[in-house]
Amino acid sequence: MDKQRYRFVCTLSFGDIYGQIIVWLMVIFLSLAAALALMGASRPIYALATVGLILVLSLPFLLFAFVTTLLNHIEFATVEPKTQANTAPAAPSAQQPAQAAS
Repeated sequence: MDKQRYRFVCTLSFGDIYGQIIVWLMVIFLSLAAALALMGASRPIYALATVGLILVLSLPFLLFAFVTTLLNHIEFATVEPKTQANTAPAAPSAQQPAQAAS
């Protein structure tokens, strides 16, 4: 039975996720801007809650986008079997093994 061999190739590059990183950085900066706007209010705990809520709600979307992009760039390529001439064992050499000097 001849088994097929596969090679795992990931073609993901930084340019593939660059847009996702830029969008998430914009979300972070907007949440920080909202926190600074709320910081002057009488209850600054709302500012921290706003930042936390935005980050917690946006992180699953970021992870989903990144994982789906990663999975779209994974390939399984078949590996061609080598010819018999390349896999033949080498003939034993006539050289003597090294020995320690006494």
